[in-house]
Amino acid sequence: MPHLDEIQQAILDGRLDAIAELPVPESYRGVTVHADEVDMFEGLESQGKDPRRSLHVDEVPTPELGPGEALVAVMASAINYNTVWTSIFEPIPTFTFLRKYGKLSPLAKRHDLPYHVVGSDLSGVVLRTGAGVHNWKPGDEVVAHCLNVELEGPDGHNDTMLDTEQRIWGFETNFGGLAEVALVKANQLMPKPAHLTWEEAASPGLVNSTAYRQLVSRNGADMKQGDVVLIWGASGGLGSYATQYALNGGAIPVCVVSSPEKAEICRKLGAELIIDRTAEGYQFWKNENEQDPKEWQRFGAKIRELTGGEDPDIVFEHPGRETFGASVYAARKGGTIVTCASTSGYLHQYDNRYLWMNLKRIIGSHFANYRESWEANRLIAKGLIHPTLSKTYSLEETGQAALDVHRNAHQGKVGVLALAPEEGLGVRDEELRAKHLDGINAFRGA
Repeated sequence: MPHLDEIQQAILDGRLDAIAELPVPESYRGVTVHADEVDMFEGLESQGKDPRRSLHVDEVPTPELGPGEALVAVMASAINYNTVWTSIFEPIPTFTFLRKYGKLSPLAKRHDLPYHVVGSDLSGVVLRTGAGVHNWKPGDEVVAHCLNVELEGPDGHNDTMLDTEQRIWGFETNFGGLAEVALVKANQLMPKPAHLTWEEAASPGLVNSTAYRQLVSRNGADMKQGDVVLIWGASGGLGSYATQYALNGGAIPVCVVSSPEKAEICRKLGAELIIDRTAEGYQFWKNENEQDPKEWQRFGAKIRELTGGEDPDIVFEHPGRETFGASVYAARKGGTIVTCASTSGYLHQYDNRYLWMNLKRIIGSHFANYRESWEANRLIAKGLIHPTLSKTYSLEETGQAALDVHRNAHQGKVGVLALAPEEGLGVRDEELRAKHLDGINAFRGA
């Protein structure tokens, strides 16, 4: 579309003041799933479902801009596990979310469509803002967090994650970030870190904010200096940020990984205590229905061997069914298991005697509120936490990118270019970047 070409060129040329004068395109390219294909994987196990079949790049109409909202020209985005879930229609097709949201109001009805533009991360430039927006203007370089709230009821006003109409943008709403244009609420926007490229800046959003709330915030584990923190998947998209937060906060991370290559990435981040669960051969389940407490004990003994006899104060949980029994067992007396996901299965089993008799706590943690997301992004902008981008794909290759995440064939975060024609663009602070280049590139090529 010529108008989108003009917007793209203005951004690449640094003519951000011109954005407000350029017309918004009537349509744009977005990565979608289709409502008439939700049964395409029927009968297949999860691992046999291929996102390359279900994710499409379509030309879609630009949505109407409502009050308190913004349209953003997306330079880059990233893959999260919620995009994988969307693409394989698990645990339910996301069209269920869109239909429910569409019933909320005439404006929300825009989201109930036979296609779903996916993606919960972006970096880009504000194109237009709706009525009532005063903190942002066309031409602002931004990133977006993925919390979508209405805040018309009282429940969300201490913690917006508790809003009765809390949703994850691009997963439970339409018009997500894996596209050339995205629709967000203005209170999702944050300043783009000036020392990062478009693809680097897009990659932390969801996982960085999630890790911050889960581990650092008072709403999560409230980590303190000296805490022993057991981190599952410590080199992955979520765990790589948890590892950085533990190290920066004076805690002692015990990093659980699945290969020597992933162990080496954790060492690059500065971690010293590492468990390669594949090399150790842990089998926490005897069969589909029965776990093996002896394996929990062997795992706990390995942790104490590394820590000098200490059990974890905090267990950073997200694999779910496969590991949850071991996590509850491994936490110290009075310790905390904080969970934000269940990538290996939602139905957790654990021996409650280890929980109640040892006064342990299980805390559920889901994404982050605006303040937590802002703080997490501020740490990125100051160079205290770094993006964990390992590889970048084109918009047309989003299906392959999602497949790599689905099969755990990736490290850190996987990026996707939208309007950015190539990697390496968008850096505004070369001096700060030079100071942190090793940290920024720690996952590159991994």
